[in-house]
Formats: sequence, structure tokens, C-alpha cells
Amino acid sequence: MSIVIIRQDGKVALWKKALQEYDPSLEVYSYLEPHDKEKIKVALVWKHPEGSLKDYPNLAYIASNGAGVDFIFEDVSAPTHLPITRVVDEQLAIDMSEYVLAIILHNLKKLDVYKVNQTRKTWQPFPYKRIADVRVGILGLGVLGSQVAKDLENVGFKVQGWSNTRKDLKNIPSYAGKEELSAFLNISDILVCLLPLTKDTKGILNKQLFEQLPKNAFIINVARGGHLVDQDLRDAINNDQISGASLDVYHDEPLPKDHFFWTFDEIMMTPHYASVSDVKSVVPQIVENYKRMQANLPLLHLVSKNRGY
Repeated sequence: MSIVIIRQDGKVALWKKALQEYDPSLEVYSYLEPHDKEKIKVALVWKHPEGSLKDYPNLAYIASNGAGVDFIFEDVSAPTHLPITRVVDEQLAIDMSEYVLAIILHNLKKLDVYKVNQTRKTWQPFPYKRIADVRVGILGLGVLGSQVAKDLENVGFKVQGWSNTRKDLKNIPSYAGKEELSAFLNISDILVCLLPLTKDTKGILNKQLFEQLPKNAFIINVARGGHLVDQDLRDAINNDQISGASLDVYHDEPLPKDHFFWTFDEIMMTPHYASVSDVKSVVPQIVENYKRMQANLPLLHLVSKNRGY
């Protein structure tokens, strides 16, 4: 029995080495090197080439190399009968929380504006906001969203969250379902998107949603590029409904050179690095699931195919 690693970001060798160092008994292959596809029991994938999973006849399950699984569901040729697992890692949640806090403080103190003004040699102080002045809405209260919400509340922010089902988080109001989305948006001066990408959440950051936010709200998207309707964000900023946005994820990555985000002063960009799976932190749970599969034990962190996450 063997594991095949399928990803296109140049990190296959890194993950192969880490798995074999953690457990030298493992047979691990890159999908680019010669290997017996009939021996492969687990495909460890991250944004794999479409169609690359269909030629493994004896797969027991598909393992996402990160917290997201949307790219697996988007591959119409991927086996639909197999279990899918994802990474649930405390360090991923901590990294995400630190990133979101940094972006919010950056925005409150207008550091992005000052950086632009520096390039223009413009000296112009602006009024700034304090933590107590804003209400932060977390769109999605899964593992990452809950961690972000709790950490922001601990710092002193007024925080509320929205999810499909109500969550029980101390001092954090939880809104649930489509019927409560509008009330949640109405009180979110800063909106952080941490939703899974599903057929129901695709394009959720759109004109209709922006119009339900307080005037001059700020958007942070650290989930998936597919959540955002790019043109609607540009229009909302130009119409002064939205003050600006910070984006870490995009429809196409790397972002094409001709995309308007690159030259839009009100949009701050980072290259999908807010929360990156740490090899040493994640490898133990990958190996644990592999051993569970061998022992016919229930797999950890199974994905619900009905919900898409």
C-alpha cells in the first residue's frame, strides 16, 4: 500500500521527505515519478491537475493537504464514492488569527493609505479608529473562524459571527441561517470571510451583500477567491459603499498581471499566504489517518459531501 502526493506548487518533494522522515516505513510517491498506480491507497492532494485522480483504481480515500476541499469537488473526474479528509490544525487557526488581526489594525490606523502616500511623497495625516470603534463580523464560524472570533474578542473588539448553524462561543453573538444573515451584516463594520467554498457560498461577496453592510465597511477575504464577485467589489468601492478591502485569495492564482486589483489603491493584496499548512504540524495527522485506514478504523476529519466541507 502506498501514498501518492499530487500538487502543482513545487512542494511535492518537501512533503514526501517529511512523511518518510516521520515514518520511514511509508511508501510515498510523487505523481510525477514512476509508480504502480494499483498500489496507491491514498492520494494526498492540493489543487491537483484535473483528471489526475481517476487513474488510481484502488484508492481508499482522498486526503486534502490543507483545510480546503473545494478543488476536489470541482474536479468532475474525481471518484465520487471515496471518503475525503481535510487538515484540521491548531497552527493553521493561530496563523489565520494573527493575519486577520494584523490586517484590521493596519486598516484602523490607515497604514495602507500612508504607504501609498509615501510613494507619492504626500504628507497628510488622517483621523484613525480605535478597537472600540468598530464591530467585526466573521462570516463562517468553523475551526478557523471560531479561532479568529475568539482572539479578536480577547483583544477587545466587538465581534459577532454567522454560520449555517448556531455556534456557542463565549461573548460572541452567533447568527445562523439565511434568515439572520441580513441582521448580521447590518452591524459588521469589518467583514471577514472565512466560509468554505460551496455551491451555496460561491459569489456570496457580491453587490447585494455589500449593500447590507454599514456605509464604508471594510472587507477581508481570506477564504477562497470564488466567494468574491470582483466587479461588484470595485463598484461598491467606487460608489463609497465599501471603503476598501484586503484580499489574500483570488479566482486565478497567481493573479493575472492585467487584473485591476493590482492598481486599485483601496485594495490591499497578499499572495494567498495568510495561513499556510506547516509540514511538521500536519504530517502526524496524515500518517495517523493512513494507519487508521490500514486498521479499518474511522478516519479523522472527514468531509461531508452534502455540505461540501
